[in-house]
Parts: sequence; structure tokens; C-alpha cells
Amino acid sequence: MNSEALQHLLEDVATGAVQPTDALTKIKQLEIETVGDFARIDHHRQLRTGFPEVIWGQDKTPDQILQIMNAMAQRHSVVMATRIQPEVFGQLQENIPHLSYYPLARIAALHPSSQPQFPSQPGTITILTAGTADLPVAEEAAVTATLSGFQVQRLWDVGVAGIHRLLIHRHLLAAADVLIVVAGMEGALPSVVAGLADCPVVAVPTSVGYGANFNGLAPLLTMLNSCAPGIGVVNIDNGFGAAVLAGQILRVGRTRFQETGNSP
Repeated sequence: MNSEALQHLLEDVATGAVQPTDALTKIKQLEIETVGDFARIDHHRQLRTGFPEVIWGQDKTPDQILQIMNAMAQRHSVVMATRIQPEVFGQLQENIPHLSYYPLARIAALHPSSQPQFPSQPGTITILTAGTADLPVAEEAAVTATLSGFQVQRLWDVGVAGIHRLLIHRHLLAAADVLIVVAGMEGALPSVVAGLADCPVVAVPTSVGYGANFNGLAPLLTMLNSCAPGIGVVNIDNGFGAAVLAGQILRVGRTRFQETGNSP
């Protein structure tokens, strides 16, 4: 943090030149920590988004990931890295014994032992997959949402090829505050779900499918072209991004209601 800039800001608050709410907005942009010569950690991201910065593990060396995690662990109760392969986790665990690993989601995380079991944020995020092959992407979303403090409901293998598997669980759709729908092949499931649900739907195309699936491009286009209202689409295989978006919908909605004095 730039101490001189912070000093000036606090002096302006003390004299009344800057309102405390405006000062908080500025403070949210201040603190950056440099790690080695390869990373700059945005420690105030949690103030802005409700969750700390997350480490993209793929394409980083184990040593780089380790240094970033150690730096973040000094400041945050939850430290999370995505796209971590088992062999990389093994190297990380040698130096961080309490590191948790979610192999299907490929997520490594440091968190209080109670964090995954006890939601701290109001709202339920229900995650659906069209097929079993979509589970790695769906679990990335589920673990991210859980570590973010939200209650997560899983509903796997309910694709349109056997639509009755979905229809018998309509009560779960009705109970959700946000739905994340993960599908490969032709990607039709989010449209069906959005036609049944009364809450926002975050659609996630996966790279699962035969040749004409084009590694996820076909379901991506299907979801973008859906005629069902209330669907937002993230990138191919982006379970993490879907969970963050769902969490932001719930978090910002709650904040706005609190600010206006209304109840959600």
C-alpha cells in the first residue's frame, strides 16, 4: 500500500473533504503486493467482490504457486488455486501440509476447517450437469461456490436425452436462488432449465462431445442463441467463472436490498 496516499486520504476524511464512504471506495483500489518478479497480488479484491483473488494454477510453476499462496495466507482466511494437477498438489503439500485438494475440480485451497461445511452467505446455488462427463467443470463451480461461502445443491446427469430425469427434480429448481447449468454436446440443457425456473441461470458450455461439438464451440453458440430469457453464458469449461458470477448476483442483490432498507 502507498502509505503517503493513504495518509492524504485519511487527512481528507478527518477534515471532511472526503466522505467515509468515498474513502472506502478509494481504499478498495490501493493495496497491491509484489511477489518475486512474476506476480502482483490484489489484496483488496475481497473488499470489491466478496472473495479474495484466486490463483490460476495452470501454466504457473509449483514454486510460483507456492510463493503466491504463502503471501496470500498471511492476509486471507481462504486461499484458492484452480487447475492444479495431482503431481503439482503433491509438491505444494510438501510445503503447505494443511492444503486441501479437490481432485475432480482440480482445486487446491487453504481454508478454515469449518469453511466447506457451514455456509456464511445467504442464498442457494444449484448446479446441474447434462452428463457425467461434465462433472469436472461442474465440480470446479461447486467447490468455488462452497469456498465462497454459499450453500450448494448438486444435481448431476439430468440432460435432455432423458428429460424425465430433470423433471422429477423441479422442486430443486424452484428452491434455488441461482442456477448453474453445465452441458456439452449440443448444450440444450440451459434453455430447458431457464424455461422452467424463476431465477437467473448461468450457462457453462463444456468441451465434451463428438467432432461437430468443436471442443465446446457448438454448445457455446447454442447457449448464446437461446430464446429462453434469464440466461448468462460464460466461456467454455469455465466453472470457476460461473460460480463467481452466481455469487456476485446473490451478493450484490443482498447489498442493494440492505442499502434501500427493503428485504429480498
